[in-house]
Amino acid sequence: MPNVKKYKISWLRCFGALTITLFLAACTSTRPPSAADTVAAKRAIVEVLTVQAAAWNRGDLPGYMQGYWQSDSLVFIGKKGLTYGWQPTLANYQKSYPDKAAMGQLDFSGLRVTLLGAEAAQVVGRWHLARTGGLTDLQGHYLLVLRKVRGQWVIVADHSS
Repeated sequence: MPNVKKYKISWLRCFGALTITLFLAACTSTRPPSAADTVAAKRAIVEVLTVQAAAWNRGDLPGYMQGYWQSDSLVFIGKKGLTYGWQPTLANYQKSYPDKAAMGQLDFSGLRVTLLGAEAAQVVGRWHLARTGGLTDLQGHYLLVLRKVRGQWVIVADHSS
């Protein structure tokens, strides 16, 4: 029966080689974005944040929320814990910032946009709310995860401190 052992060993080697080949193919099946695609994606992501800040500074929370994924799977992580969903996230913002004075003027800075693939990115940055009328300025940092959904970059996860 020495031929059976050889057959088993050969089969295992072939199976192992096939498994490794399939794994590597799966890992590299999506080509990395080109330099031009990366620049365009980063520009589009910064534009999402710029539009959000402008909406916030007008006192337009629903407009601000347009930068977020309108899904029950959106996740916001803040000092009050986890919030899932676009509508609950909007409701939390409306409760915490009931008027334009409470909202103040929002500024994003120190943006670091990293493309994780052709349709995924992360942004690390700092936020600052300049407020008047005896209200204390607020500030913190954030990590955003964005995905390209139906051709548009949207925030799918927001961890703000």
